Parts: sequence; structure tokens; C-alpha cells
Amino acid sequence: MSLLNTTLTWLLRHRLPRIEALKAQPGAAQARVFKRLVRQGRNTIWGKQHRYKDIQSVADFQKQVPISGYEAIFPYIERMMKGETKVLWPSPVHWFSKSSGTTNARSKFIPVSPEALDDCHIKGGKDMMALYVANRPNTRVFDGKGLSIGGSLHENPYGKQGVAGDISAIVMKNLPVWGQVIRTPLLDVALMDEWESKLERMAQITAQENVTSILGVPTWTMVLIQKILSQTGKTNILEVWPNFEVFVHGAVAFQPYRDLFSQQIFADSQVGFQEVYNASEGYFAIQDDMTRPNEMMLMPDYGIFYEFVPVEDADGFYPKSYTLEEVELNRNYALIITTNAGLWRYKIGDTVRFTSLYPHRIRVSGRTKQFINAFGEEVIVENAEMAITQACTATGAIIADYTAGPIYMRHDRLSGPQRGGHEWVIEFAREPHSIEVFTQVLDETLRRINSDYDAKRYGDMALVRPVVHSVPPNTFYAWMAQRGKAGGQHKVPRLSNSRDYLDDLLAEK
Repeated sequence: MSLLNTTLTWLLRHRLPRIEALKAQPGAAQARVFKRLVRQGRNTIWGKQHRYKDIQSVADFQKQVPISGYEAIFPYIERMMKGETKVLWPSPVHWFSKSSGTTNARSKFIPVSPEALDDCHIKGGKDMMALYVANRPNTRVFDGKGLSIGGSLHENPYGKQGVAGDISAIVMKNLPVWGQVIRTPLLDVALMDEWESKLERMAQITAQENVTSILGVPTWTMVLIQKILSQTGKTNILEVWPNFEVFVHGAVAFQPYRDLFSQQIFADSQVGFQEVYNASEGYFAIQDDMTRPNEMMLMPDYGIFYEFVPVEDADGFYPKSYTLEEVELNRNYALIITTNAGLWRYKIGDTVRFTSLYPHRIRVSGRTKQFINAFGEEVIVENAEMAITQACTATGAIIADYTAGPIYMRHDRLSGPQRGGHEWVIEFAREPHSIEVFTQVLDETLRRINSDYDAKRYGDMALVRPVVHSVPPNTFYAWMAQRGKAGGQHKVPRLSNSRDYLDDLLAEK
């Protein structure tokens, strides 16, 4: 065991008493976070508009500050990106995380303050490693390298000082020196903009290294591993990295990929899987017990104040919200966050369900809107409607009903790796003059309006072109009737992140 591994594991274990205390008293940590955030927000433009100087309690805060989505706060973020200070947050903000867009914009830009970097994102990474060490006391993970699959950075689109890019790239760029030492590849490769070249270089470099861990999204991890196996002629990645220990995953639901990773890609009991819940907006939760898959401890001291709104009430402007100490088990809540980067009562769009209390563990149960995000592409209904409209216009088609969902990546023993994609079941009132052209326009429109979908489609590396099925008239009506959901008050689900609806419909075809 190397001196570096011994030193880092010793240092990381010193973080565990704090984490244990948080399990017992998360409410006290949240109270401290709340007071600090309100105090810091008082002299911002937002804080003055919402009378933060008069806020003395959580109840005051909930009365005076509305729950907001991205569209409501974008004008403030735009002012920050143009160089204005003390708009949403008192500290200068030079980093903006770019993520999948809304109805009105191809991409969202989320402010990442110095406090959010140090006290949330990087702190979360340290705690993730500490909890892994706690679960695996004899680990030698720091004898090798941690492979990070991240995005890229770009200039501020408003031409001012500052940088925009994926949160993974922003965090990599700001890691402490010791964090850079234990990761691979070097930043000049990790932050490359052109994905095909980046993955090619990453495969060449990391195949020669002692990689002991990966932090990444399942889809890109699979693509990279397939490239490495192709280059090396090996059939199992553990032949390339015999000391590999853990795959840390997040961003999309892992359950559809679990068997693929545990039984085929990392077909060895030595490999562990650890889930994290982080996003552009913050680092929220970490799997603290690796014997409890799909459950993560919500971290209450990362400069984020949490509120939870029952899903059935989530569309209200001032719905009743609950603090961390008020939540109930096994109830779906829309997650509302107030962060140390100036997101105030921000509706992140995820729903969570608590699986335990003290410690407060969550499972990400879905999105507040219908979506497909099996590969990190975050296609929402608004994207789908726009793409369908363009495809109909181009081909003279008229839509009666439709639904769409994912085709999961898999490994076929005969034909090898099969990439993922989207599958659409469409009932036309008037057929397109060419289903081929319809599919092409559908795909091209989604790529144009959704930057995350476009990135996954690039070079067919993670997603291939959609598959479109045309079904006979009344297919959807008959299907809804069979489910006991016939009638005007029931709607066909447009998008789903599982294949349940697709498989039902295609069985009827």
C-alpha cells in the first residue's frame, strides 16, 4: 500500500465523525445553513426586493419568497452573466454551469459561486470518498487513478469575464492540487470540446494506467470502455485495470444498467458501486451504505437549505412546503432548494422519496414533468412537441397520439454492444409521405433545440437515431381503455423514462 493511499485514507476518515453527527442532527445543520443564507442574501438585489431584512424565521421566508423555476430567475442570472454584481449572491460569480434547457432556451446557465464550489461541490466529492473508505476499510483506491469523464468549458456567451460549461468541467478545473494528482486524464484531455477526439485520447491514455475508480455517467462510461476494449483487444475491462475497485455514478437512474455493469462490464465481486446525487445546482446526496443500493444520505451542511413540496401540490405558487425534519417516509416530494450560489426557493424539477429518517436517505423518484433522461439527455415534453410539429410540417403528417421512451444500452452476446436510443409509438391521423424523412426531421429538431440530446447523439456514440413505429387508428384509445383510463380527463403520457408504456403498446401492435 502506497504512502499516498495511507495518507489520504487517514485524512478522509477524519471527516466521518462530522458525517455521523449530521445523521443524528440534520435539523440543527439546516438551521445554521438557513440563517447564513438569509444573512448573506440581504444586500443583494433579490434580497432587497423580497425584504430579507425582515425575515426572522423559515415561516417568514416561505411567506415572502416565492418558489421559482428557471424562467423566473433567468433575468437575474442574465444580469450576473453581463457583469453585474450582488444580484442573487453577494460574492462575485465567474462560473456558470451550462445544462439542458427549458422551453424558451436551448441551455440553462446556473451560477456557481466560490462558496458553492468549495462548500458544496468539492466538499461533496471529499465526503463521497470518505464514505467509500468507511465502507471499504482496506481500500487501495488511491494506489491508482480516478478516471473522471467530464464535459468542457466555453467563454461566457455574453462576452464578459467568466466561464460557462458543464459542472463536471468546472469542478475539475477548480480541484485542489491533491485532487488533480489522483485523477486521470490530465485537464488538457479531460476538458477537450470535441467528444469523439476526447474519448479516443482518453481511451489511449487510461488503458496504460492503473485506474482504480471511475466517476461518470453510465452511458459515457460504457462508450469509453468499449473504445478501450476495441483498442486493446481485451474482452473484459478488468484485464486492462486489474485493480479496479469502484464505479461512482450519478445523473441518470442506474437501475436499468445495474445488471449490465455488475454482470458483464465489471463481472467481479471486487467492484463496488456508489451513487451520488449532484447537478449543476449543487451536490445533494451520497450513498453512505453500499449495501443499500438506490438510497443516498441527504447532506444537510453543504450550504443548501432544503424544502419539500408534496408532488400533488407542486404546481402552486406558494404551496405548503416542509423542512427536512418535517418530511414523511415513502411520500413523493418535489425538491426545492435555496443555495449558496443565489438560487432562492428554486424548483429543481426532481422528485424524491425518503427511504429512512435519521439518517435521512432519499431515492430520486422522478421528475416533476414527463421526460426521457435515461442517458443524461433530459428531453422534456416541450422538446418532443416541437420536434413532432416540425416533422409533421415537413412530411404532411397529422398526429393523433404518441408516446416515447428509451431503448436501453445492452450487450448482446452475438452482435456485441448495442447503443441506446429513443423509441416513438405514433398514431397518425394522416400518415407522413415518408416515415424516413419524418424520423430524420424529428431527430434533427431535437438536436437543434436540446444541447444535451445533441451531445449524446454526436457520432452515434451514446444515442442512435430514433426508432419510429406507426400504429393503426384507435390503438391508443384501446390501450387507455384497457388500463381503465378512457375518457377526456385522462391523457396519454407523452414521455416516460421507462419502457413500460412502449412495451404495452408494442405488444398490441
